[in-house]
Amino acid sequence: MIRIAGTNIPEQKRIIIALTYIKGVGKSLSGRILKKAGIDPDTKTKDLKENEVNRLRQEVEGGNYKIEGDLRREIKTNIKRLKEIGTYRGQRHARGLPVRGQQTQTNSRTVRGNVRRTMGSGRRSIDKT
Repeated sequence: MIRIAGTNIPEQKRIIIALTYIKGVGKSLSGRILKKAGIDPDTKTKDLKENEVNRLRQEVEGGNYKIEGDLRREIKTNIKRLKEIGTYRGQRHARGLPVRGQQTQTNSRTVRGNVRRTMGSGRRSIDKT
């Protein structure tokens, strides 16, 4: 199994798709990385030779891309900054509500942690005997 930038890359997929398992690498960036490394995008990950894997690893980790830990840290500091200056988006982040204008009366169960606050919402069943 190949490990690049702290992420295990699946072996059964094409390399252009497998690189998208790294946080911050999408399909277009994956294509650019492969072009710079000189690797065919249609090859499967398990078919890569050792020197190709090394070139790929150098390009991903040595290139000036924000991936994995750096990207996570930047996102976290941006959210923290929004909370500190008291913006609307920061307040929504702090309360754990949707940030981008979605409705919350009926949807947003995933953001709120699947909280059901109405009577008879299936929390427990009542025996009718």
